[in-house]
Formats: sequence, structure tokens, C-alpha cells
Amino acid sequence: MAGTGFVDAETWYASLPGVVAAAGALITDPAGRVLLVKPNYRDLWSLPGGICEFGEQPQDGCRREVEEELGLGIPPGRCLVVDWTQPHGTDVRPVMHFIFDGGSLSDGGDIVLQAEELDAFRFTAPHELETHLPSSGLRRVTGALRALSSGMTIFLPHEVSASRASRVSTSSGQ
Repeated sequence: MAGTGFVDAETWYASLPGVVAAAGALITDPAGRVLLVKPNYRDLWSLPGGICEFGEQPQDGCRREVEEELGLGIPPGRCLVVDWTQPHGTDVRPVMHFIFDGGSLSDGGDIVLQAEELDAFRFTAPHELETHLPSSGLRRVTGALRALSSGMTIFLPHEVSASRASRVSTSSGQ
């Protein structure tokens, strides 16, 4: 089939861009505080969750990650937030982030932290989130809280970097 423009399915799929999927759970307590975990491999906190395995649906990845990290068998509820992280540097792929409703816990007494990855957990009041989360995590968590109260799924707008914005406006003739 050389020269016909057709390629086999395996070659075609291998040529497509790769995107990583990550899934986390917004778990609150009855006071509306958000459960955060402190990974031992970064400075700031995050929601429980992580990278989905190859071919794993985001809600299944969320369930698996919450069980691995917290020892809790919480089935994820509805999707609250979908977000996109632009690739940075070399050999880094974009990431689609999914935040699911993880329900409410009365306290953390049943939590068993995954010692290999996590140092601590805490319930954090919404007004204190910015002191614990990176800016991208804060956007997702505050979006998830808005989605939880509104009953909607929120697709966070992508923040275009200045260099990309200039390339887009230049290439579109504007």
C-alpha cells in the first residue's frame, strides 16, 4: 500500500498525540471543609487522586487512587470539573484533569494513608485553600466547589500562555 496514502490502524494510532488523564475526588466534611492530602514528593497539597492507568476510565482511576491513597472504597459521584494542563518543557504531555464528587466524611478516622506517597491529610476550609494548593489545583478545587453547589459540571477555561497567544494571533492574521 506504499504511496496510496493509507496506513494500517496501528501506525495511525501511534501517530496520534498522547494525553495523560488524571482523576481526583472532592471529599468534604459536614462543615464544608475540603479533604486535602500532602504528597511527600511535592511542596504543596492536593486532592486525593492521581494519574489514570493506560485505558482506565477517569471515574475508575479516581476510585482506585482514592482507595490506594486513603484506604477508602468510595465510589466517585458525578464529574464536577474537567480541566486541561498545557504541556511544559520537553517530553511532557498535556493532562486532562477530572474531579469527581467524593461525597462527605464525618471525620478522617477511617483514613489509612499510603505511606509511600503521602505524609498527611487535613480538612481545609475553603477560604484557606489558597495557602495549601498550587494555583492550578486551587482553580480546580474552587471550580469543583462551585459545581457541587450548582449541580453543573464545570469545564475550566484554558489559560493561554503569552507566547502561545502571540503565535495564535500571528498565525490567524490578527
